[in-house]
Amino acid sequence: MPPRKSGTAPAREWLRPPPAFRRMKIGLLGGSFNPAHEGHLHISRTALQRLGLDRVWWLVTPANPLKARTDLKPHQTRLNQAEALVDHPRIDITGFEAARPDAFTVNTLGFLARRYPATHFVWLMGADALAGFHRWRGWRQIASQVPIAVLDRPGYRFAALASPAAQFLARDRIDEGDAAGLALLDPPAWALLTLPLSGVSSAELRKTG
Repeated sequence: MPPRKSGTAPAREWLRPPPAFRRMKIGLLGGSFNPAHEGHLHISRTALQRLGLDRVWWLVTPANPLKARTDLKPHQTRLNQAEALVDHPRIDITGFEAARPDAFTVNTLGFLARRYPATHFVWLMGADALAGFHRWRGWRQIASQVPIAVLDRPGYRFAALASPAAQFLARDRIDEGDAAGLALLDPPAWALLTLPLSGVSSAELRKTG
């Protein structure tokens, strides 16, 4: 699929999931992307390489129930900013959750499983997200729906591994050296990937912007 030009795609195009085909391995990176930054690209490139993925989808969410909405930019603005940043032909930007009545991750994953039953999805999250994963709606169900790749973030490794979710899923963690096969494993299954760390964050960019 040829890349869209930044800012030119009609809003309705963002509301359709990208194409996915049988046996494809696709990483799902969800978030508000407020704004998208090089750290998102860094973990996406790492996931493509280390997990042997065919594509990564950035799921730009309409809102995040665990974060304040006071400084949240409009959905279309965040989509356009993400599209302007992405420089990789195998990273797709989508905002299809905005067209759904139940844009919680657990429901999004159920929708994708029904729509693409022969596609292998992997949920991508930073170590900071794993530290608070137990506060997500239906987090145990999420872990039973897709394998999860946790990508290290500066200062969060200990909190992530000590978190309630990591403790609950301890027996389902695979060795980092086996992460290339994660997408094909039956969930629950997860791996923590070490990588050269980037300290950039959306919060810091909002402060400086």
